[in-house]
Amino acid sequence: MPLATTGELVTRAACSGSAVAAFNIVTLEHIEAVVTGAETARAPVVLQVSENTVKFRTGGLLPLARAARTAAEHASVPVALHLDHIQDDDLLRQAPDAGFSSVMYDASGLPYADNLAATRATATWAHGQGLWIEAELGQIGGKGGRPPLDAHAPGARTDPDEAFAFVADTGVDALAVAIGSAHAMTTRTATLDQTLLRRLSAVLPVPLVLHGSSGVPDDALAGAVAGGIGKVNVGTALNAALTGAVRRHLTERPEAVDSRGYLGAGREAMAAEVARIIGVLGAAPTSPS
Repeated sequence: MPLATTGELVTRAACSGSAVAAFNIVTLEHIEAVVTGAETARAPVVLQVSENTVKFRTGGLLPLARAARTAAEHASVPVALHLDHIQDDDLLRQAPDAGFSSVMYDASGLPYADNLAATRATATWAHGQGLWIEAELGQIGGKGGRPPLDAHAPGARTDPDEAFAFVADTGVDALAVAIGSAHAMTTRTATLDQTLLRRLSAVLPVPLVLHGSSGVPDDALAGAVAGGIGKVNVGTALNAALTGAVRRHLTERPEAVDSRGYLGAGREAMAAEVARIIGVLGAAPTSPS
């Protein structure tokens, strides 16, 4: 199937009252698991590569990007590629040639005026390259080993009036909002501010994105989609499924040395988690290719 674009997948999801699941990939097994899970659910999906993952892969974007693109083009469901949490301008500029249709540019740690200026300049460049651009306002927290912000800390929540001005002044295509989730949570105990989400959805003319979704209980996640979230980012949940399956496999088989055994178990566990999460989001099934 031809490579899809993130913008078209998010728009299509909005029309069906659902959300697109976007999974962060680190290894080839992640890629294969996400595509398999999406095919099981018969739903479109987004493969995301973060700046931290590029650093882990010794700074090279293309090897993982080419593997993801090849998998996407052989999938029976629409698959798009997205660069996530990008701060490095050199990496940003590799996106179009590497097959990415969208980028999440992250200047959320800067003061508001600096975030706005940097994001506006990035959006102007990105649109000139045909890229769909996502930004963040408010601080979701938990990234890079930092703890999530207290709910009452300055900047810990996205202000609707400020968000409206930010979207209008930057020209971004989607906005990641801070409503109570946090990155890298290994327990599903996040409490989302659904009232704030409805206020944001009512005033913003662009799709809203939820980061840190691995820590959100299923009912709250479904509620967030109903409240206006159009793209749901998931990373830690896949890594937890992978690690758990590998640990079980090796515990049960202490003599095992063939990596295909434990990586295969991890891939299967991740694929099941992908299909499960897509079901929670209520993604509309696609027609078989």
